[in-house]
Amino acid sequence: MGLLFADKKVLITGASRGIGKAIALKLAQEGASIIIAAKSIKEDLRLGGTIFSAAAEVEAAGGKAFPIECDIRDEQQILHAVEQGAKYFGGIDILINNASAISLSSIEATESKRFDLMHDINVRGTFLMCKACIPWLEKSNHAHVLSLSPPLDMNMKWFASHVAYTISKYNMTMITLSIAEKFKGKIAANTLWPKTIIATAAIKILPGGEQLLKGSRKPEIVADAAYHILSMDPALPSGICYTDEAALQMQGVVNFDKYATEPGHPLFPDLFI
Repeated sequence: MGLLFADKKVLITGASRGIGKAIALKLAQEGASIIIAAKSIKEDLRLGGTIFSAAAEVEAAGGKAFPIECDIRDEQQILHAVEQGAKYFGGIDILINNASAISLSSIEATESKRFDLMHDINVRGTFLMCKACIPWLEKSNHAHVLSLSPPLDMNMKWFASHVAYTISKYNMTMITLSIAEKFKGKIAANTLWPKTIIATAAIKILPGGEQLLKGSRKPEIVADAAYHILSMDPALPSGICYTDEAALQMQGVVNFDKYATEPGHPLFPDLFI
């Protein structure tokens, strides 16, 4: 039996580190070709990783890699990354919208530049990346869009404390659900969100980050969940907002202990859960 993703070409935004890279490595183990679209061409010592180091890891894991610099705030860079990635591998079957910006600040404390950054990356960037990839996805027999964004929950507690971030992430979800409806049966489009905080370098540098990491799970839980979602027949109904746990439970997984960064430590729930 061949590798499940051996002929699949996958574009992942923000894949130089964290969850995006974890998904890239998971799919690479099944033979996927990965377009690593991120703006990290020089290493940030606090966060680690570049498109080139991620590409080396993807190839070591058994996949093929095409690293390309892409700041998704810039439409021309998006168009260039999609065109060059599709040309290099001969198409695009899967788009994973992982790149995101976060600022958990109240309305009165959110500077306009922070508001603009989140909306430029989370909303506009996701929209334009989807738009650029759709012509390629329509040619695929295994077309998927997967966005790392939360279920739509109108509980006002998610708006009161950090409305700018909340509406930007909910917009990512709405863009994805719109594709599921418009391209029903042709392009599967779903969202994925962690049930707990995920241990990434971005968490580590936050105030109190070391403590947060103790109650976190490894990025591999999101990668494993993404793998199962992307394995599904795109003709099946989509437009589903999955949590990582729910996606894995569909595959019969009931024990998540192996994903804990510190087994036995109480887990911290993620936002929107």
